[in-house]
Amino acid sequence: MLPYALRRLIQAIPLLFAVAVLTFALVHAAPGDPVVALAGEDGDAGYYTEMRERYGFDRPLGERFATYLGRLARGDLGYSHRLQRPAAAAVLERLPATLLLIAPALLLAVVLGTSLGVAAARRPYTASDTFVSTLSLVGHAVPSFWLAQLLMLAFADRLGWFPVQGMRDARLDPTGFTATLDVAHHMVLPVAALTVQYLAPIARVARAALIDALGADYVRTAVAKGVRGRVVLLRHALRNALPPVVTVIGAQAAFMVSGAVLVETVFAWPGVGRMLLAAMLARDLALVSATFLLLSAALVLTSLLVDLAYAALDPRIRYA
Repeated sequence: MLPYALRRLIQAIPLLFAVAVLTFALVHAAPGDPVVALAGEDGDAGYYTEMRERYGFDRPLGERFATYLGRLARGDLGYSHRLQRPAAAAVLERLPATLLLIAPALLLAVVLGTSLGVAAARRPYTASDTFVSTLSLVGHAVPSFWLAQLLMLAFADRLGWFPVQGMRDARLDPTGFTATLDVAHHMVLPVAALTVQYLAPIARVARAALIDALGADYVRTAVAKGVRGRVVLLRHALRNALPPVVTVIGAQAAFMVSGAVLVETVFAWPGVGRMLLAAMLARDLALVSATFLLLSAALVLTSLLVDLAYAALDPRIRYA
C-alpha cells in the first residue's frame, strides 16, 4: 500500500503545478481593475499609477508570473492588500468554519445515501425502489443555493425554528456547552442544504452497484450454500459494490466545496466560500489565488484518500 500511496502522491505534484498556472491565468484574465477596486473610483490617474507601482501591477505579466511561482516555491501565497494580511493566513482562519459545514454534511450524505441505495437495491423495481430513485433524482436536480433559500423561508422565517443567518447569536454571549449548542443550532439549515444535494448521486450509484453485485455468480453461490441474507448483502455484495460508491463520494466531496460557497453566502456563514466571493467582487487577486490553491490541494488530498480506499477494497488496483 505504501509504494502505491507514494506513487499517487508524486503524480499529484504536476497536477498542483497545473492548477497554480491555471489559477494565475484565470485570475489575471478576469475583467476589472484591482487597483480601482482597492483604491476606489474617485482617484486621479497619478494616484492609480502610484498604486500600481506599489503593488507591482505595472510590471509585465511574465515577470509577475515568475514572481508568483517564486513565492509559491517558498510557500508564500501572496499578500491580501484588501485585508492587509497574508492571504494564506486569511484562508486558514476561515477554513474551520467551512469544514464545520462540509464534514457533517458529507458524513450524513454518505450514511443516508448509502442506506437509501441499499434499501432500494434489496427490493428493486418495487414502490420503495421507485420512491428512493425519484427522491434521488429530485435531490440531485435541485440547486443547493435554491434549496438553502427554501429552507430559510420555511424553517427560519415562517416557523422560526432555526436562525436565519450567521454562526452565532449576536444577542447572546454563550460559553462552554451552551456556545456549542448555539453553533449547532445555526448549522442545521446549511448542513441540510448541502446534505440533500449530495446524498442523491451516492444513493443512485449505491443502488445500481449493489443490484449488479447481487446478481453476480458468487452471490448466487453463497445463497445456494445457505448463507443468511443479511450476511450475503453486507459481507459479500456490499463490499464488492463499494468501489464505485467510494469514487462518487470523492467527487461529491469536491463538488461540496463549490456548493459551500453559495450556501455560506445565503446563510451569511463566516467561511472560506463567503470570503472567496467577497475577494472575487473586490478583485483581491492574491486572496482569490490563495483560496483556489489551498482548496485545490485539499481536493487533491481527498482524491488521494479515495484512491487509497479504492485500493484497500480492491487490491488489484495497487498494481495497475
